[in-house]
Amino acid sequence: MKQDASVIRFFDNHRWLLTDPRFEDEANVRLMAARRGLAATKAKAARARTELARRKRAAERRRLEAELARSPKKAICHVFGRHCAQALQVARCESGYRTVARNGQYRGLFQMGSSERQLFGHGQSALVQARAAYRYFVRSGKDWSPWSCKPAR
Repeated sequence: MKQDASVIRFFDNHRWLLTDPRFEDEANVRLMAARRGLAATKAKAARARTELARRKRAAERRRLEAELARSPKKAICHVFGRHCAQALQVARCESGYRTVARNGQYRGLFQMGSSERQLFGHGQSALVQARAAYRYFVRSGKDWSPWSCKPAR
């Protein structure tokens, strides 16, 4: 990149070489090659910066998801947003914040039944269970009627 930029600067400062019949052909060939090389290098650098940014975002997303998967309370608040306090009350009552809680067909943080788990999903991590419960919560009109435990008003 430095060499190509240097060649371009040289010809910017020595324009006469591009029109002098003795040097014209060679000078134009070298200038065009330097411009192409510089453009290719800039494009490669831009792709590398884009890929680096994508990898950083992916690593941050994985780190956040791992943290949320380990902490039921954080996962619930992350997923439920402004309904966090209510969701925490429901999950505490339903499962004591345990992702492995079981009661007959009911499983997980929010004690979702087998048909609800099929419809809205289910998994082992707190984050996956909170996301499934949030989908169910939204589908029910953002009220807690499907759950036995209700948040205090």
